[in-house]
Amino acid sequence: MKNSPRTLTAWTYYDWANSVHSLVIVSSIFPVYFSATALNETGGPIIRFLGFSLKNSVLFSYTISAAFLFTALLSPICSAIADYSGHKKAFMKFFCYLGAISCSLLYFFTRETTTFSVICFWLSLIGWSGSIVFYNSYLPDIATEDQYDRVSARGFSMGYIGSVLLMIINLVVILKREWFGNISEALASRIAFLTVGMWWIGFAQIPFSRLPEGVKKVTPQTQKSNYLLNGFNELRQVWANLQQRPLAKRFLVSFFVYNMAVQTVMYVATIFGSDELKLPGQSLIITVLLIQLVAIPGAYGFSRLSEWLGNTYALMVAVVIWIGICAGAYYVQTQSQFFMLAAIVGLVMGGIQSLSRSTYSKLIPATTDTASFFSFYDVTEKLSIVLGTLVYGLIEQITGSMRNSVLALLLLFVIGFLLLWRIPSQKVYHTPLENAEVL
Repeated sequence: MKNSPRTLTAWTYYDWANSVHSLVIVSSIFPVYFSATALNETGGPIIRFLGFSLKNSVLFSYTISAAFLFTALLSPICSAIADYSGHKKAFMKFFCYLGAISCSLLYFFTRETTTFSVICFWLSLIGWSGSIVFYNSYLPDIATEDQYDRVSARGFSMGYIGSVLLMIINLVVILKREWFGNISEALASRIAFLTVGMWWIGFAQIPFSRLPEGVKKVTPQTQKSNYLLNGFNELRQVWANLQQRPLAKRFLVSFFVYNMAVQTVMYVATIFGSDELKLPGQSLIITVLLIQLVAIPGAYGFSRLSEWLGNTYALMVAVVIWIGICAGAYYVQTQSQFFMLAAIVGLVMGGIQSLSRSTYSKLIPATTDTASFFSFYDVTEKLSIVLGTLVYGLIEQITGSMRNSVLALLLLFVIGFLLLWRIPSQKVYHTPLENAEVL
């Protein structure tokens, strides 16, 4: 039943469960540990991986690209099969457990196990991103349209709070190692990776116990073919439906462009501070913690802004701020300047992610095939991460400077802003072919 308080609360707990991966593994402790551990025999950053010689920071960026490319190719098939089989939650569980177990295996990350650990990092990203498409697809199933913005913002806020809580626990272990038998800083970091997997699996049981299994879609055509063919048929139907919804298509194009830059900033910010600015690891971890804390009011603030201006204009405000962030990042030199930029990133990070998810929820038709519709959103998001991190890594590899990569991100934000400009900003109401009023 839609708008059930218990179900809505349980749904937000998956943000609480999985966001520790984004904070600890992607944004803070793992990147710092990766930079300090993924080194060659002489302690240099050029390492061998599967027969290739790469700088460790470039390998980090390419691993993210490869993971999200794989997920982008896989998730449309899985989500379409989930719609037809009625096993949406089973797919969500599979990817959740894959990601959480892979995180736990990072406990064994040393210089000697770099190749194995990079593969585990890759699998953890696949598990995280694969589960998110099914998680997101539950939003129009359990909430009414007038609740999308606030429920989406609440989910992101729960994620920030939960990840910050575990992050503080991990920081205590890292900074106060004498309380835990004088363990090494490396071991304290590896324990953090193990706690991410345990936290993720443990708290995921709350939404798994409350969310519906999914509605099995049975038609005369599906009864005569297998699930894989049904999946491709479903994707074709969704694509045909999107052709009738030009606003949805416009939004996906604009989202693809600006999300390339947003996600790349989030994934490489710590590496930028470590390699380009030579900031100490503890300062970087505390900076990321600050971002998470600021992101909580940011998500709610942009939700309110969307109620006042409309979703599209609120997103445009966020993109303008991101343009300023990239301009500042190109010139940043000191730790205090980096901290100031990080605080601004926190304000817009939650807002732009939350509004993007709820905006798409408003633009798709009322349907039981939410997993298939969100697979398009997911593919768009994942391919944008692939291209964004790939471009960032290539420019750094060619020019030798991450600052030049930042300029490319700035250009992407400008293009994304111009594409958003084409979409009017009002509330959305569904009609058979297109939204009568637009964003």
